[in-house]
Amino acid sequence: MIPRYSRPEMTAIWEPEAKFRIWFEIEAHACDAQAELGVIPKAAAEAVWERGKFEVARIDEIEAEVKHDVIAFLTNLAEHVGDEARFVHQGMTSSDVLDTCFNVQLVRASDILIADVEALLAALKKRALEHKDTLCIGRSHAIHAEPTTFGLKLAGFYAEFDRNLTRLKTARSEIATCAISGAVGTFANIDPAVEAHVAEKMGLAIEPISSQVIPRDRHAAFFAALGVVAASIERLATEVRHLQRTEVLEAEEYFSPGQKGSSAMPHKRNPILSENLTGLARMVRSYVTPALENVALWHERDISHSSVERMIGPDATITLDFALARLTGVVEKLVIYPEKMMTHLESLGGLPNSQRVLLALTQAGVSREDAYRLVQKSAMKVWDGIAKGGRGNLLDTLKADSDVTASLDDAALEALFDMGYHTKYVDVIFKRVFGE
Repeated sequence: MIPRYSRPEMTAIWEPEAKFRIWFEIEAHACDAQAELGVIPKAAAEAVWERGKFEVARIDEIEAEVKHDVIAFLTNLAEHVGDEARFVHQGMTSSDVLDTCFNVQLVRASDILIADVEALLAALKKRALEHKDTLCIGRSHAIHAEPTTFGLKLAGFYAEFDRNLTRLKTARSEIATCAISGAVGTFANIDPAVEAHVAEKMGLAIEPISSQVIPRDRHAAFFAALGVVAASIERLATEVRHLQRTEVLEAEEYFSPGQKGSSAMPHKRNPILSENLTGLARMVRSYVTPALENVALWHERDISHSSVERMIGPDATITLDFALARLTGVVEKLVIYPEKMMTHLESLGGLPNSQRVLLALTQAGVSREDAYRLVQKSAMKVWDGIAKGGRGNLLDTLKADSDVTASLDDAALEALFDMGYHTKYVDVIFKRVFGE
């Protein structure tokens, strides 16, 4: 992943030095287990820990000749360990090292992503509580619908990312397995106790059955979880982009002193972070399909998945880490305009209260079909007037309709235009989302 969209902690997990260190630990822990079983001398296992070293450049140099990365690593390791290196990798196959290492990296990446989502949740909760009672218009099909609060909007995103937190924890648990089972996964040349020992030392569970490779449905589920998180990022970013449109401008990204929005137009303040997040989310989701296609490997093992995972492992986790951190910053610094929200609430002359009038008419004995017809007739008059640049008021229009006032007098109609009616259960919803 390019440095522009990378953060150091996540990037470090995927550096060659970190990868080979994990390889070394897998091999060294396996030697310890083999020594306990009496398969290799204990002095050999000790020698691996004491003298075991590697150099990335040297491994690359050897691989250029042997065309095999694990053999290149083992050769370089042997250059430091000496004669005892002949006991390293006893009964193991390359996938034992590669797959176990990859899962260690994904687990470590998961821990960062989980912390990222927890930080985002904290930001969403803070802003949701801040604007719990800030009235704004709710929209369906991007058209004014009925009043809601900006806090409820944010609470909805909080609940979504709370579900994503659960998904990431589940994905972490599912991917955290170790396979040290040898060729075609039968343990013919290595005791299952070695796998159990390595798994414990690396913080993993044993893979119940591996066919020389760890089953790739686990990885597919992992990257699918990342894809869902990315989709949620885009949904929140898209909301910000819509709210920042000039015609709306109910909220906007923080615009720092000295920041410039356009090379040509000095007045511009664009939602560049949210647009960037939309693009990054597309990239993370694009990695889901190849992860799914990796599930169907040939027989006990092939390496068609290998090239895919060398790319999507780092790229998906690094990109998602960056995106979550960026989104948290957007939420924390989001500039919100309650006055503009109220202006929009009032801009349609009370039309968002049409359902209340409809329901009141049915309660007064009017059929639903007739009630809908009566309210829509008045609503469309108001809509058309406002659309043509004039002003309109639904309450006044209804009061002038004798078919309506035959069932609802002026006082009853006026009571139906109280904004507070729409927010009476906000506390109930907040308790459902955030608890007591």
